[in-house]
Amino acid sequence: METNLRDDRKTASVVHQRAKPRANSRSVTSYTKAREILRNKELVQAGGGAEFFDTSDPASTPVFFLDGPDHKKKRADIAKFFTPKAIKTRYTAIINEVTKEQIDQLRQSGEGRIDLMSFDLAVAVAADIVGLTVTDRQKMAKRLSTSLAAAIYHKFDFASRFIVNTRKFFNQIDFYWNDVRPTIRARRAEPQDDIISHLIAAGLSDRAIMMECMTYAAAGMVTTREFIVVAAWHMFENETLRQRFVSGDEKEQEAILLEILRLEPIAAFLYRRQEDKASEVLAICSHQVNTDPDAVGECPFALDPDRATKIKGRGEFLSFGDGAHHCPGWQIALHETRMFLSALMIVPGIALHRVPDIGWSEMLQSYELRNAVVTCQRKS
Repeated sequence: METNLRDDRKTASVVHQRAKPRANSRSVTSYTKAREILRNKELVQAGGGAEFFDTSDPASTPVFFLDGPDHKKKRADIAKFFTPKAIKTRYTAIINEVTKEQIDQLRQSGEGRIDLMSFDLAVAVAADIVGLTVTDRQKMAKRLSTSLAAAIYHKFDFASRFIVNTRKFFNQIDFYWNDVRPTIRARRAEPQDDIISHLIAAGLSDRAIMMECMTYAAAGMVTTREFIVVAAWHMFENETLRQRFVSGDEKEQEAILLEILRLEPIAAFLYRRQEDKASEVLAICSHQVNTDPDAVGECPFALDPDRATKIKGRGEFLSFGDGAHHCPGWQIALHETRMFLSALMIVPGIALHRVPDIGWSEMLQSYELRNAVVTCQRKS
């Protein structure tokens, strides 16, 4: 296939079939226009029900739903949890520990699922940031996975959907009672350097803290899992890319991962509107924006780790958003993905035994990759 016709995307089909902008919104597919909208301080959040959320008490409102000075202040208050220093001095040790656990288990059994391994890692890192370290991490991961999963939901009939929604509802209740509430109780007695301790000090209610925890779960745990799985998939099916990643330095590895994410952004849409709630909603279409040839250069659907260097641009393009609501944890997600895959790709005999099932989450408007099975030489 000629280079200019090459399409290396893995999730394009499900995105084409399932990704639909919300009704009565105007789609934005130009990279330049999208960046302009995201940086426009007169526009506010419109996704995730933001326009219906009561923000009259900014102190008890999750940062995702805030805009303007209130949002800026709240972002500043938690910025210390997402700095390069925090990554180096705090999260790297956690990533190393959990990655070693996962790789050791893989070597013992000779088989594992990347989606489960990566979710355990993502939960461990996000839980440390938030403060959800009081209870059993793996049990918490199962509760959150059920609460947030929706891969084949659209294929169910009404009765099955009711059962699924009921399970999700009760798992959220379990998450609150078995993870969030015990943590709040522990942090009230003995505050730590984490977000829940910060929220308690700010006077947030248990309900507001629960909402913050679910926001971090969706934004930090779920998206990182998909990032790791899709990046691994690309490398397993492209030996040249895999070898380049394994032999590359940190900068080279990050360039490869960012280019994969450019092709396969997790969230399909970002929404903005004027502060007037009756105003038109703008739907930034991440997949089209990130493959806009006017911004990313020729062969927009081809995976080219040198792309950003060639066009003298930022490798992440708009994969992590931009402007005031630019993803605060993007460097952490990139760092843990790089470290985990660096360890996975050099496991003796490692191979992708089963490509992942591709599903779609209507709630998050994102693809879901499940049952990605890898095999390796068992440790003797």
